[in-house]
Parts: sequence; structure tokens; C-alpha cells
Amino acid sequence: MQAPERTPGAPHIVVLSSLFPHQMQPGAGLFVRERAFRLGARFPLSVVSPVPWFPFQGLLRKLRPGSRPSAPTRETQRGFEVSFPRFFSVPVVLRRLDGLAMALGAWPQLRRLKRQGRLDVIDAHFGYPDGYAAGLLGRWLGVPVTITLRGTESRHALDPTLRPLLTAGLKRADRVFSVSESLRQVALQLGVDPARTRVVGNGVDIARFYPLPQAECRAALKLPAEGPVLITVGGLVERKGFHRVMAVLPELLRDFPTLKYLVVGGPSPEGDWTEQLKQMAQELQLQDCVKFLGPLPPDDLRRVLSAADVFVLSTRNEGWANVFLEAMACGLPVITTNVGGNAEVVCQPELGAVLPFGDAPALAEGLTRALLQEWDRAAIRRHAEANVWDRRIDDLEQEFRALAAPGAPQPQVMQGAAR
Repeated sequence: MQAPERTPGAPHIVVLSSLFPHQMQPGAGLFVRERAFRLGARFPLSVVSPVPWFPFQGLLRKLRPGSRPSAPTRETQRGFEVSFPRFFSVPVVLRRLDGLAMALGAWPQLRRLKRQGRLDVIDAHFGYPDGYAAGLLGRWLGVPVTITLRGTESRHALDPTLRPLLTAGLKRADRVFSVSESLRQVALQLGVDPARTRVVGNGVDIARFYPLPQAECRAALKLPAEGPVLITVGGLVERKGFHRVMAVLPELLRDFPTLKYLVVGGPSPEGDWTEQLKQMAQELQLQDCVKFLGPLPPDDLRRVLSAADVFVLSTRNEGWANVFLEAMACGLPVITTNVGGNAEVVCQPELGAVLPFGDAPALAEGLTRALLQEWDRAAIRRHAEANVWDRRIDDLEQEFRALAAPGAPQPQVMQGAAR
């Protein structure tokens, strides 16, 4: 995919997101990049991905491997310019300053793009600190701002320190997109004008995710040709709930003695539970059941999903989990928890089940039923086909063109801010 030449009337979009893939962290924010670059097939587009930094970051990485990996200054990805400016951020503490610091760190890059005529709309992802920073930058540069809520906002809205900052950022935005209705409700509870909110879910690339012959995929993974296989894909962190699934495996093994559980993922910006999970597998004597496959690129993930029977994610919170649609595109039913936007994706019993969070007996029973049930996998695939990326981008294209149209209300440039 090559970045298009700018055409008359096509606004230049600048994506602002601190979570974006780069050569040192190739698996971070793939869903942000997927939407951005698909939007970039219709609009001129640049990406600014501010990276948190503080003087003792090298020591932090030694104490917590995988934390805040270094990043390049600039990359070209699929023909699009992606820059990674630094902003001062002390881990854990002083988070209330991250939004302002991010805005100041990104300011030189966005000012350059504005002077070059390459900034008409700021498209920020996540409410804080990214959305707050985007709101400031929009005021300083006199351009409209959109913010997409992706799941962290539910937690930040409950934080007495971050809630007012999240609210301020959202109220400055010209459009607040949310990947689920549940997140839109968070914005409304914070006082955002309903007329400025839109639900635009994530999509799935059905040309990349589709069922492959299960026997071949199992053979490639050295799995038995027969027997049930569960799979979870995500960052190896507490929130995703790998440990909650592992806790019910001993019970499941009594009914399904050849059961296998595929764990796909690695460290993420949230943390790294790799060792805890491996230790748990040993303590529960699950070494023959649980297979740790590490993080996988999408083409390999398609093969692993196709080897499984049921996808499970016992998550604490999600906005709109892309991996649900990716699993469904490979014909897998999804068993998950009734949090965030999960019920909006797994919206019919023919697609799987949505269970109470933290209810281990319900999880064990739900997985047992799922493993025994005969699923219409073609129907599950059709649900994924109804949620392709192009439909989402159609909605976004209309919104961005309206924001940048001649005569549309535009923010006033703050005096002295863009000199």
C-alpha cells in the first residue's frame, strides 16, 4: 500500500497515537495502524507516535525487561511517514502531566507538517494522554481534532486524577469516535455532547484471516490430529486473563483428557506475565496441555487459529477486541467475559458466549459447552465478513471530509502558539 498523492479537497490526516508499531516493537498497536493506513488509501496521511522518555529509562529496561523499548526517530511504513518524537514521562508517577508533555513533544513535528500544508485534521487514538494532547495541539494549530476511544477510558474515568483530564480532552474534540457503544456511554457520562459522538468499530481483514485445513495446521504445530484445542491471543498481561483460563483447565481435563491450550502473545506496554504464566502451568501440572507459542505475525496467526476449535478470552476489560473478529474469520466461536464492548462483538449465541467476569465455574461450564457443541463455522465466518475494514473506513471518510470541508467551523489558532 503506497501513500497516495494529495488530491484537491482531500484533507491531510495526521494520526497521533503513542501506541504504534515500529521495528523494536512490531506488535504494538497493529489495530491503530490497520485503520490508519486504510484511511491513508483515501487521504494523504502522516503518523506521529510520541514515545515516553526519561533519563533513567535504560535502567528501567534492565529492571523490567520489555518496558518502554527504544524506538527509532522516524520510519517509512508502507509508503507513509511515521515519526516517533520523545516526551518526558516518569513511569507510574506524574501521569497527570503526560498529556501536556506529549503535546509539547509532538508540537515541533505537527507544526512542521502544518507549515508544509500537510495537516488538516488530527486523528488521535485513546482518550488520555493522546486525546488530551491532541486537544491542545488542535487549539495551538487551529485544526479540528478527532479522538477514538479504545478501552483504557473506562479505567481512566474512574481515576480521580485522570478523569478531569480525560474529560477536558474529550470536550475539546470535534468528534469522539468509540469502537463500541459501551465506550460511547463513557464519553456521554463525562459530559460529551452526544451530537459529536460516533460508534465506529474495528474491522477485520478477511483476505488475511480465513480458515485453513485444520489437520494441516495441527500437524505443523505438532498437535494431535484429534482432540479439542482452545486458543487465546493477546498480550501476556493480567488483564487478558490467560491465568483465569489456566485455572479451570484441570477441571476441563477430567472431561477432555487430550485438551490443548494454545497461548499466543508476548510482553506488551501493560507488562509481562510470561514467567508467572509458565510457573502457573508447572504448579498446575499443565506442561502437556498448555503450549506457549509467543507473539506471531498475522499470517502465522491465521494458521494457529485454524488449528483450534474454540477461542477464549477471559479478559478484565476490552474496547473492541479485533482478535474476536480475526478468530471468527477463521471459523472459531468466541467465549469471553461480559465487559466493555465484548457483547457487541459476540452479539449472537451462534457466535459463542459472553460470561460473567471472574466467575470460574461459569467459565469452565461455558468452555465445556463450547467444546461439545456443533458450531456452524460458515455462519461465524459470515459474521466476520459483515465487519470488514472497508465499511468502517467508509464511515470515517464521511466524517473527516465533513470536518475539513470549506465553511466547517474551525478552531482558532492560539495567539503565538504556531509562530
